[in-house]
Amino acid sequence: MQMKLRGALEMSAAMVISGTIGWFVVRAEQPLVDLLFWRCVFGAATLWIACAALGVLRRGLTPRTFALAALGGVALVVNWLLIFASFTHASISIATAVYNTQPFMLVALGALMLSERLTATKIGWLCIAFAGLVLVAQAKQGGGADDGAYVVGVLMALGAAFCYAVAAIVAKKLDGMAPHLIALIQFCVGIVMLAPFANLKALPTDAGTWGIHLTMGVIYTGLVFILLYGAIQKLPTTVAGALSFIYPLVAIGIDYVVFGQRLTPAQIVGAAAILIAAAGMTFGWTLPGLSRRRAAPQKG
Repeated sequence: MQMKLRGALEMSAAMVISGTIGWFVVRAEQPLVDLLFWRCVFGAATLWIACAALGVLRRGLTPRTFALAALGGVALVVNWLLIFASFTHASISIATAVYNTQPFMLVALGALMLSERLTATKIGWLCIAFAGLVLVAQAKQGGGADDGAYVVGVLMALGAAFCYAVAAIVAKKLDGMAPHLIALIQFCVGIVMLAPFANLKALPTDAGTWGIHLTMGVIYTGLVFILLYGAIQKLPTTVAGALSFIYPLVAIGIDYVVFGQRLTPAQIVGAAAILIAAAGMTFGWTLPGLSRRRAAPQKG
């Protein structure tokens, strides 16, 4: 019981911190590539300390697992680039709602790559999420924002969700490898990917900018991943899934309170449809008139 309570507290803390990352990125006003480069640097340093303390720096590491983890790292970094860029094109609320289509991306990739079964219920939730996505994409953005930029932001968030699902599929193939080590490799890949584009010739000279980069790398990356992986090891999947919805709720709440983001009725309905469908997919809720039997046979 104490382990589950500790896991629940760790998961809740990780999700609350993650829910504020949109606010932090927007307020930081740093070049996105620089912010992500230093996120990877300080995040990798934090994870290296954690891996050394846990004694997992070499556990399960082979050329194949390293290559797979590196592939996941590429997807994870592109995911970060897209989701953070989407905040300024759409809004934190809308980008976060669209980003939560990732369970459906994961189901689709699982069906294609792992021959996992697609049930009628899963397809039903997918249809509801798609309808919500259409509502969000077609809605007019409040505050007179450019509609073209808004659609670009929605597409960026959708692309980020896809990249996250790719990283998750890769992680499924690394069952024998410590998740902290997988994350460490991914952050190192991020350093290599972003270094050519980061402004390294003129390093920050003020403590405030370094503080932003340290906070992003140590708190929003290293600490969040340590809390998240620690919680997942202690909690049943259903509980971890339930607590993961703290993240979008916090993000949408902060966007409303701090930035005064007012969603249109269509956006509210669309975002709610996406989040409810994601919850239904996560917890295996059934839909009236649909059974759990397989909707279509999967080849392979």
